[in-house]
Amino acid sequence: MFIIITGDGKGKTTSALGQALRSCGDGRKVLMLQFIKGPWKSGEDARHVWPAGFELRKGGLGFVGILGDSLPREKHVEAARATLRQAEDELESGRWDMLILDEIHNAIDLKLLSVEDAMPLVLHARERKLDLIFTGRNAPAEFIEKADIVSEICDRKHIYQKGIKARKGLDY
Repeated sequence: MFIIITGDGKGKTTSALGQALRSCGDGRKVLMLQFIKGPWKSGEDARHVWPAGFELRKGGLGFVGILGDSLPREKHVEAARATLRQAEDELESGRWDMLILDEIHNAIDLKLLSVEDAMPLVLHARERKLDLIFTGRNAPAEFIEKADIVSEICDRKHIYQKGIKARKGLDY
């Protein structure tokens, strides 16, 4: 199954984590690779509460070109490519029942990767009957066309609109 979780609303990663929890609860093994979230600690890093069979790895170097990012763009490109190679290797390994590529749409939208870079993974996962979830804003039309399920999270109201910043444990 190929699932896309996209949209401008809050909760795409959270939704994917919910799918991971459900899958692990059924005895399956799930790997989440994060393309943008970087070296800072976030709530999902809480290894002590992860279910058996779940693993999360951060491949990103943080926000690209905003919020004080001082890294050369090429470093972000290298990190995104390395994370995609890791996804390909892990898909090949046969160790996982579900692979979640968190914020891969953002990496593509930021031109750190291309649709053409990631499409072979979509096709290969289908051949192997591995469940694949892509998250992030601005899902490319090519992925939407191939997906079995597309969920769009819309932003109707958000605390950011009042100038309130993200809160640890709730937003990250």
